Amino acid sequence: MKLALALTGLAAFVGLTYGCAEHGDEHDHAHLHKRLYPQTQLTRPTRPLEWGDLNIIHTTDSHGWLLGHQKTSFPEPNYSGDFGDFASFVTHMKEIALLKDVDLLLVDSGDLHDGTGLSDGFPPGGVDAHDSNQFIARLPYDAMAIGNHELYIYANTYDMYTNFVPQLDGRYLSSNVNITVYDKNNSSVSVPVGARYRKFETLKGRRVTALGVLYDFTGNDVNTTVQKVENMVKEQWFAEAIQDEPDFFLLVGHMPVSNDKWPVVFDAVRAVHPYTPIIILGGHTHIRDCNQPDGRSMALESGRYMETVGWLSVDLDKPGSTGNLTFTRRYLDPNRVTYQYHTSTSNGTFDTSQGKAITQGLLNLAEKYDLSYEYGVAPHDFTLSRAPYPSENSSLSLFIQKAAPVALTINNTRANIPNIMITNSGSQRFDIYSGPFTINDQLTASPFTDAFLYIPNVTYGVASQVLPALNGQGAEEKRGLRILDEREKEMYGRGDVEKVYRKWLAEMNEHAAREMRRRVEVNGTLGYVTKDACPGVGDDTYHTPLPYYSTPDFIGSNAPANVSDSDPIDLVFVDFIESQLLGILNTVQTVKNYTTADVFSYTPVLANAVLGLYAEKAWNSTS
Repeated sequence: MKLALALTGLAAFVGLTYGCAEHGDEHDHAHLHKRLYPQTQLTRPTRPLEWGDLNIIHTTDSHGWLLGHQKTSFPEPNYSGDFGDFASFVTHMKEIALLKDVDLLLVDSGDLHDGTGLSDGFPPGGVDAHDSNQFIARLPYDAMAIGNHELYIYANTYDMYTNFVPQLDGRYLSSNVNITVYDKNNSSVSVPVGARYRKFETLKGRRVTALGVLYDFTGNDVNTTVQKVENMVKEQWFAEAIQDEPDFFLLVGHMPVSNDKWPVVFDAVRAVHPYTPIIILGGHTHIRDCNQPDGRSMALESGRYMETVGWLSVDLDKPGSTGNLTFTRRYLDPNRVTYQYHTSTSNGTFDTSQGKAITQGLLNLAEKYDLSYEYGVAPHDFTLSRAPYPSENSSLSLFIQKAAPVALTINNTRANIPNIMITNSGSQRFDIYSGPFTINDQLTASPFTDAFLYIPNVTYGVASQVLPALNGQGAEEKRGLRILDEREKEMYGRGDVEKVYRKWLAEMNEHAAREMRRRVEVNGTLGYVTKDACPGVGDDTYHTPLPYYSTPDFIGSNAPANVSDSDPIDLVFVDFIESQLLGILNTVQTVKNYTTADVFSYTPVLANAVLGLYAEKAWNSTS
């Protein structure tokens, strides 16, 4: 199957006009001669955007989702716009801002790496997101902040430092993140990955002081450093950066706007400037969220995976004013219906030359990476949270109970030794949809290159207690609560946000269900239904809420057959959870104190290859 055809399916070309494709169009879309008319209907936005003196378009946690969401099962078509469409949208919005004589900024809060084949599917010798990031650099971002996924692998950080950051010319911010490099004297020095801060003027002459802050991330690679937020605000450079009063502070960062350390930064600024407007644009936890620290500020977080484009506007007052400001925020579904509605364009007038060039470039990159290579055909949808776990429709069940036992034992000398396999549920990042299962699908569903380790000769009676204990169950529950709390904090510090994201989904589902009972239901496609702490309705488009089922933090394979409690087995797990698992293993038994010396490599197969190997065997009719 040709890649361009695979990745430019129905959702990529959704427009405002609903009808049949023009004659011959179905053969032209690989070359983008014209846009296909849509094959599925999308819900239009509920009302126009509210513009202010200052307006901001916000992205965060894009994780390589630059070709949009291309599957036909909802909610995927809601997010079907690709990065070329987004570029066209930004261009039109900039033109509207000029006509309105107001400011419009474009801001991103980090995590460009790890998530799709465009970022992760590079051939041997390449660097994650090196190629895909070149398309992001084409957009006129006023400020971008570093994310934790820019720091897991030094080569990625170094590539950002040497190739991406220079293109931003001071607009890429890493206030508390350094990289160690060699200087011109061949001495190692620790320097900021980007700029500590940026001071600039908007088109309308408003003075801005911008920072780019990363949360207290602990999973960074060697030769990178992340300074704790509370220490950053004590630095001399920070005091100098905020000394002069701008028209507003722009605090950009890869840190959630709720339940983290933005108050530390906010309070440090407020201590010097009690009434200067402050805008916080956060990220990391993949949710739609908003709050107002005080009457002259707003904090916005705009989702994940190009499933949300954030909008913030405010009418600023004169310097020296102290009254409350009027802010608005909106969560936009990134698709052509949304983009054309808000720019008053049509399917024939929306695309810009830059937008079309970016789309074609992304398609070319995907073809270069062979992302349409098909492992097999998925028989139905498998979802992370819209089906119970365990169940036939759960992608978590698919990965750990079906795929891992097959993929990890291929050409493995320990294949015949009974085992229990364990991973964190956060290792699985996206749903799997029916139809062709490609390299790109494999990398979106399970992008992490975690290695599989094992401890041999653990008795089944002990090994079978590890998974329940990791999830806070069993006889050791009370004793393990402190360890579990520490483990959750450690996992969050290392970047696992799935627990936060799933909790948010559950809360949104419960709120939406209460609202639905209080009113007549209006038909809407499946999608996000958001309740946050800011006034008014945040969602730009009405949706029926996504079904939600809770899932454990850790998942495991089925129990081996015909094994007694005293029989030795292999305890297999991903390296990401090694320290947590060893701690739990030493609480469920006291016969032996297990350490890293007892841990060995189980297979050269990495986590991001498991689903593809399984699909070749189970979903391929030619196998």
